[in-house]
Amino acid sequence: MKERLQKILAAAGVASRREAEELIRAGVVSVNGTRVSIMGYKADPVRDVIMVRGQKITSDPLRTIMLNKPRGVVTTMDDPEGRSSVADLIADEPARLFPVGRLDRRSEGLLLMTNDGELAQLLTHPKYGVAKVYHVETSREVTVDDQVKLAKGIMLDDGPTLPIAIEPLPLKMGIWYKIIISEGRNRQIRRMFETLGYYVARLRRVQVGSLRLGDLKPGEKRVLTRFELERLRRSALGKVKGGVPGDSSVSTSEGDRRRSRSSRNDGSLERRILGSSRHADRRKRQPGKKAQINR
Repeated sequence: MKERLQKILAAAGVASRREAEELIRAGVVSVNGTRVSIMGYKADPVRDVIMVRGQKITSDPLRTIMLNKPRGVVTTMDDPEGRSSVADLIADEPARLFPVGRLDRRSEGLLLMTNDGELAQLLTHPKYGVAKVYHVETSREVTVDDQVKLAKGIMLDDGPTLPIAIEPLPLKMGIWYKIIISEGRNRQIRRMFETLGYYVARLRRVQVGSLRLGDLKPGEKRVLTRFELERLRRSALGKVKGGVPGDSSVSTSEGDRRRSRSSRNDGSLERRILGSSRHADRRKRQPGKKAQINR
């Protein structure tokens, strides 16, 4: 069955639809040996030979998996230094997948792998601002003043960051904080903390949009269900309401909200970034007591 060429390229994981259109306009896409440079051209992904810059593309069924990336593994499909990479962890996959965004070598946790270029575009393009939740262990406690600075945004060498949400996780062993960001700059969280003089000992991504890591063990993977994929798309397009989309466990005390509050924010930073925070615990805590995180 014939489909629009840009849709075929996106489904094959070559690029998003918009990027595929640019490839077609640039004249680097051919069908059965004939260069195509007009929009609306249709081809059969099964019968036709479609090539991009001389490389034949295959139309594998769309597939998206969630991987719990361990520390020490690089987020690349081909590492010239021969280090352990995510490609090694998905070597048995039937389709050619690529990572959605990155986790640096020392970071761990939720990493999506897909051949769905359109989904990858939704989850990584800055205009969609998909929320990502991290658990961060620091070398020492972050002062209230520094929490406020982080919440407002930090000036980095590539410009100021957007506001984030930060709150302590006192029930974990060590000094841990939950961070919610809607950007995806290189080593952003580590750089934000380093700017204020803190060392990040561990960094684990536990949620992207509506999708949570759950009890998936390091190095393990699983295929996302149709329901999860649809919910991910809806959360990227702002159609899932309530705190971090799909996260009913988010609960912040009044005292913790004060820590994240800035002069530009009359309510919680979490609500400001992610929409409604109806799951927030509005009970006030007494001074000097630790915030309680409902789970």
